Amino acid sequence: MIVRGRIRPPGDKSISHRVLFMAALARGRSELSGLLTAQDVAATARALRALGVEVSPVRAGAAVRVQGLGLRLRAPRRSLHCGNSGTTARLALGVLAGQRFAARLTGDASLRRRPMRRVTDALRRMGARIVEERGDGLPLTVRGGHLKALDFESPVASAQVKGALLFAGLTGGVRVRVREPYPSRDHSERLLAHLGFDVHRNGDAVVLEPPARAGTCPPVRLAVPGDLSSAAYLIAAAVLAERGELLIEDVGVNPTRTGCLDVLARMGAQVERWNLRDVGGEPVADLVVRPATLRATTVSAAEIPRLIDEVPILAVVASRAQGETVFHDVGELRVKESNRLELLAANLRRLGIAAEVAANDLHIRGGDRAPRGRVDTARDHRIAMAFAVLGTVPGAGVALSERASVGVSYPAFFRDLRAIAGGGR
Repeated sequence: MIVRGRIRPPGDKSISHRVLFMAALARGRSELSGLLTAQDVAATARALRALGVEVSPVRAGAAVRVQGLGLRLRAPRRSLHCGNSGTTARLALGVLAGQRFAARLTGDASLRRRPMRRVTDALRRMGARIVEERGDGLPLTVRGGHLKALDFESPVASAQVKGALLFAGLTGGVRVRVREPYPSRDHSERLLAHLGFDVHRNGDAVVLEPPARAGTCPPVRLAVPGDLSSAAYLIAAAVLAERGELLIEDVGVNPTRTGCLDVLARMGAQVERWNLRDVGGEPVADLVVRPATLRATTVSAAEIPRLIDEVPILAVVASRAQGETVFHDVGELRVKESNRLELLAANLRRLGIAAEVAANDLHIRGGDRAPRGRVDTARDHRIAMAFAVLGTVPGAGVALSERASVGVSYPAFFRDLRAIAGGGR
């Protein structure tokens, strides 16, 4: 494949969720541009409307207007359906913990299997009452109310857990301190600080102090940058191309998200950052990517929180690198939209690539053999996109079991992948 052109990835999914929640908790009208227009973010908008918040349609190219209610939302008349979005569910749990009503959360079959106690156990310590219906997962009902301060040591490095607890501190008007084993992405902290709240790092912990004036949150005016997790698939396609150059515009390069770029650089990829700037407290840059000859690397456990969503595409890149690449301590992939850890290894083997799971480590031996075979996506958007990129290498014959799942995070993915392929295979 010859790669060429310029492209902008869809809006950052993590930031889109968070700005919608903050706009709902603001008193007055917020205006948001660049939001991701995909199923996961639509689930957050739908949940907020059920809580009495006016949210205009989330459409490509249009600003989204949110008429916030302040920190006190309205009791929903029906269950809040979070679709396939774990971020929607977990952040909503934090927001609801500080409300004075009960709300039931549910989701699709995949989301109902994902663990929620990593959030709900901490919220119970703050004083929220939570009733599970089927063990650790959805559906569940949270009844908020008067909360107490929390000093929490999280067993996992999770931006969703941390964000949920910070939101609970905000709506409950109490101090929250969260310590993680490794730093996770910090979009919640940056957004809260951008809006004037006292959130800061104290050693290896993040601390939110209760607002000086309870019940106040300013309206949000924000342009959401492009999603690095989505851009990673375009970057990989360019790195794996035979020749050419790709410009990817307006990409968020938050240091807690750029672990994938560090790994790619170690593997020999050429990704340059241009026009670095600040947008709403987030660093943004344009990326120039060129094809490269790749070598294997080792990804440490400490790096995983900064690239957990990019492991599928990095695994695909590793399958084209000379030598054995090892991803350490990626057991968290077992509780994503699918069991990504086992699924990645199984699908790579189906295509003739040596891959295995040892405990929570993923081992991949790369090479230049053309991948050929059928991939089971398990309706996981990141699996589908990763193997679609692998299907662009010379001689490849990669068939996906389905493509519709990409609508969760990147509805225009296949169109954009075709657009950057300036030449044929």
